[in-house]
Amino acid sequence: MHGSEHKDGMHSTPIDDPRPKLWPRFLGSIAIVGLMVGLMIGRLTTPDPIELQRIETLPDGVAVWFNREPQLHGEIIDGAVALLFNAQGTAQRGELKLANGRDVRWKVQKSDKGLLLNLLAARPLRGEWRGATEDGRWRLQVSLREE
Repeated sequence: MHGSEHKDGMHSTPIDDPRPKLWPRFLGSIAIVGLMVGLMIGRLTTPDPIELQRIETLPDGVAVWFNREPQLHGEIIDGAVALLFNAQGTAQRGELKLANGRDVRWKVQKSDKGLLLNLLAARPLRGEWRGATEDGRWRLQVSLREE
């Protein structure tokens, strides 16, 4: 056999199949459909972000309301109470009076790790905080007193 020319229908190379190759298209479409279904399921099962809903002033502190329980880190730094929440929300500020008539200013600001709540007074403060679920939301109550 010299060359690849036809001689009585026999040669060393097979004849090209004129039909389209459907197997790679089928596998590609199955992969795309699987990816899209996975993205939709992932979107449906992702929980809502944790959001600060409101802040209430109390006679001895503040109550901070969230839609779900956030991660919380709190410290008392040089007489100021600082609470860091892993949540979203808007910057706010306000003022409250303690039972003895002293003014305390509070401020919520955004940080790279979430929201930061600062409570500051003219005299050093001590604070205690506790959270609980109420009415399908999460409430953190911060109780303040002067040193």
